[in-house]
Amino acid sequence: MRDMPAPVRAMATALERLADYLAVRLQRSVAIDDAHFRLLAYTSHAGEVDTVRTQSIMRRSVSGELIDYLNSQGAAKANDVFTVLACPSLGLGVARIGMPIRLEGTLLGYLWLLDSEGAVSGTDAAALRGAAGDAALILHREYLAGEVTRGRERELVRDLVSLDPTLRAEAADTLIEEELIVAGPVTALVVTINHDRGEPLDEQSRVALDIAVDHGRRNLPPKHALTLNRPDHSLLLAVPPGRRATSVEQTAEELAGAMHSGLVTGGVPATGACWVGIGATRQRIAEVHGSYREARHAADVARITGALGSTVPYLRLGVYAVLAKLPPDELADGIHPGIRLLLDSSLGHAELIETLKAYFDNAGDVQRAASQLHIHRATLYYRLRRTEELTGLNLSRGDDRLAAHLSLKLAQLIRE
Repeated sequence: MRDMPAPVRAMATALERLADYLAVRLQRSVAIDDAHFRLLAYTSHAGEVDTVRTQSIMRRSVSGELIDYLNSQGAAKANDVFTVLACPSLGLGVARIGMPIRLEGTLLGYLWLLDSEGAVSGTDAAALRGAAGDAALILHREYLAGEVTRGRERELVRDLVSLDPTLRAEAADTLIEEELIVAGPVTALVVTINHDRGEPLDEQSRVALDIAVDHGRRNLPPKHALTLNRPDHSLLLAVPPGRRATSVEQTAEELAGAMHSGLVTGGVPATGACWVGIGATRQRIAEVHGSYREARHAADVARITGALGSTVPYLRLGVYAVLAKLPPDELADGIHPGIRLLLDSSLGHAELIETLKAYFDNAGDVQRAASQLHIHRATLYYRLRRTEELTGLNLSRGDDRLAAHLSLKLAQLIRE
């Protein structure tokens, strides 16, 4: 608890006192969760505990499957005392008696009792309702205090990734001085979803991005992450606990995976897709603006090309890292005239473009390219010859192959 910000420490202490008071009054163990079933406070008990209680205490969280089960038992919609039946397959070996913590109808958390410790009398239920009201005020105060801190954090992170070097330096110093982030190697991760160039995301998509960066942040210790939401993407700045380059890189990729999973399960539109770009690690927080721009490039290139996977480190972009820095008109100028002809959708050469891509993606291996396209090798050879006739390129020459391959990559970057 020493690493918690002061308002969070105060909230945790207040909830622990409330749990202790209620436990003494009811003569049974008590646990308090937030609205996402993350453990906030609990009291000891003499009886045997089930797997869910142990994991909740150790990890301060529970599985997604258990959350779904709790909600199926009416937890999210409850307004008074309710019961959750045991489900041993999910580790819930003991039924729970719950009491929602609400403030003006808004769900803030839950009070939990173990059903194995006896039924709840009318007097007990009244005590639960009173405790839930007190817990709601404590959680609401914490929320208001947290909003002040988060607002301050957002302001400083905006300055930290701005184009102004003076603002960046001041923001970095302030973040460290106010203990909002620890010093150490820092990596930027940018998450985005399918959208039109230059257009802001709709509200549903922005909420999904909020959930995604929260998934990433919860995988790090306190003071090891900063977040910022932008009109078309969200940013996570991570200071992994490990100092070695390999462990930092591994942590960044694990965080990217957690963010992607959080986005997929958190409401990304079914027709959309999502990507996470990972910038190169910087040794100081004041230098992270470079990592941020790299992460944006990686996410955008992955989104535009659709060929690099869902989580993409900038250092693995290859030639795309250079191409992505060029404006669209310069990219278009670099496309070979013959390839531009094939790319004209009105001329009906999509089959030749698909064949050429497969040929290059398989390093010129005709057998593998034909297998990927589900065609005979003779058909692939025919299409390559037809491509040469239409473009004027000779695919047996290295320079012509490079021109064709590069043109296809340029076309992917400007296809929007």
